Amino acid sequence: MMNRRNLGRMAATLAVTSSMGMHWAAFAADEAPDALIKRLSLEVMGSVRGDKAIQAGDINKVIALVDKVIMPNVNFRRMTAAAVGPGWRQASPEQQKRLQEEFKVLLVRTYAGALAQVNDQTIAIKPLRAAADDKDVLVRTEITGRGDPIQLDYRLEKTPGVGAGWKIYNLNVLGVWLVETYRGQFATEINARGVDGLIEALVARNKNNAAKG
Repeated sequence: MMNRRNLGRMAATLAVTSSMGMHWAAFAADEAPDALIKRLSLEVMGSVRGDKAIQAGDINKVIALVDKVIMPNVNFRRMTAAAVGPGWRQASPEQQKRLQEEFKVLLVRTYAGALAQVNDQTIAIKPLRAAADDKDVLVRTEITGRGDPIQLDYRLEKTPGVGAGWKIYNLNVLGVWLVETYRGQFATEINARGVDGLIEALVARNKNNAAKG
């Protein structure tokens, strides 16, 4: 289990790296993943530094940022399905829709509480170890700023057809893969109370987070 300090650092790092999605869809098919991330991280981090409302954790602005910039560049259905695990196949289409909605809110709240820390963060992209025709890649970066450097890895897949390009489907911060972390928590809820129980738990967690924010 991660302690509160590590959870806070994880949230801050996720806020920085998840903000890198700006204009991803427009360029992902043409640029290598590491080059893309380097360019976009500089652009987006500069934008966040110039927006006092986002730095202050304005949830409405964060939601707008996530919806417009980040979510189109994430395979969120795959991410949610992987986090829910075997229970995803048991869920009805309506339950799957609710799970995606509540999981998204959970992640947005994480960003909202951490974007203020972007000011002191910089990012270095590590050499990409991938062949030109790879469709699934691991991009490694190092975040520096407050405290010790933070290693961040994230996995992207290249999707074909309409909307083709690189899309994020998992993140590894402080040695912990995001999807796997939530999978353990979600499995406990599903085993105890089923898919509806997990949805209810997410709703309650999101309401609690909103009240704190």
